[in-house]
Amino acid sequence: MSTAVLAVIIVVAVIVVAALVAGAMAAARRRRLQGRFGPEYERVVGERQSQLKAEAELAGRERRVQDLDIRPLDAASQAEYASRWAVIQEKFVDRPADAVAQAQHLVTAVMNERGYPTEAHDQMVADLSVRHASTLEHFRAAYAISQIAAVGNASTEDLRQAMIQYRTLFSDLLGEPAGQRAERSGAAGSGPAAPPRTAPGTQSGTAPGTQSETGPGAQPETVTGAVSAAREHQAGARDDQPAPRTRRS
Repeated sequence: MSTAVLAVIIVVAVIVVAALVAGAMAAARRRRLQGRFGPEYERVVGERQSQLKAEAELAGRERRVQDLDIRPLDAASQAEYASRWAVIQEKFVDRPADAVAQAQHLVTAVMNERGYPTEAHDQMVADLSVRHASTLEHFRAAYAISQIAAVGNASTEDLRQAMIQYRTLFSDLLGEPAGQRAERSGAAGSGPAAPPRTAPGTQSGTAPGTQSETGPGAQPETVTGAVSAAREHQAGARDDQPAPRTRRS
């Protein structure tokens, strides 16, 4: 065998080995990102319509968050925020829209104290996805409802769902164990035992985690359902706008 042929064989072998190693590294990276980001991985792939672009974006999020000074809350801060949440929950029965707005602000305050920048919403969501991917969709659902609540188009049940979804991320940020978080999310905000004060002919507010106006045994909507409800309300609000009057000549 000539030296030239041997050199070609060696070069081809090196290329094949390099390709196999690169493929194995890419597969390992993909599995790691999928495991870390969960549903967020598939969502970004769908948005970018490319696994390579999506993985590059998610890896960029990881690098950004590594450079942030993210820190856990101490026990005193956890207790303080938990106490503030309890106060907000009690307000839900009589003033559900105000309670949801305050819950959103409290979640933002916890994020800020933990070291997350909170100036831009989209960046805030991207940063959360790195370490709180399992509760991120709950935050998206709650935020969508907050948007329609801000213009007065959210029902009491919408607001109840927003409180439940905000509570899920709130507990995650607070650092509660997963089991305790699930338990509290299922019973978030039982509210005062006394019946709420409502005007005649209107539905009463139902504290998150208690029986809602949907009837006995009704289960809370899923995260996707909450987002869908928010979008339907937004569409309905646009349809209800009166048509512009035409000026007669």
